[in-house]
Amino acid sequence: MIEMTREEFDGAVDDAIDLIPDALFRAMDNVVILVEEEPPAHSPELLGLYEGVPLTARDGGWGAGSLPDRIFVYRGPLQRMCAAREELVEEITVTVIHEVAHHFGIDDERLHELGWG
Repeated sequence: MIEMTREEFDGAVDDAIDLIPDALFRAMDNVVILVEEEPPAHSPELLGLYEGVPLTARDGGWGAGSLPDRIFVYRGPLQRMCAAREELVEEITVTVIHEVAHHFGIDDERLHELGWG
C-alpha cells in the first residue's frame, strides 16, 4: 500500500485530467470529477465510477435543469492496490481516463480493448 496526502492525490487527479486532449476536454458537458475516500459499501474495491447520462445518450431536451454527471475517483482502494507512488499515479490516470470515456459513451469492453481497462 502507498499513501498520498489528500492534496497530493488531488494533484495526481488534476494531472490525469490535464492528459485529456483539449478537443475532448472541451467536448465534456455538465460533468464534475470528484475525489472520495471510499466507494459505496456494496462495491469496496471500486476504483472509480461514472454516474450520469453519456453524451451519446442525451437528446435535445436533456440539459434543461439537469444536475451534472459525476465521476468519482476513490482514494482508498487506489492506494491499497499500489505498492509504489509511480504505480499509484498510473492507476489514478487510468481510472480518470476510464471514467471520462464512460461520459463519452464508451463501454468497459471497448475500454479493455483499448488498454484502459
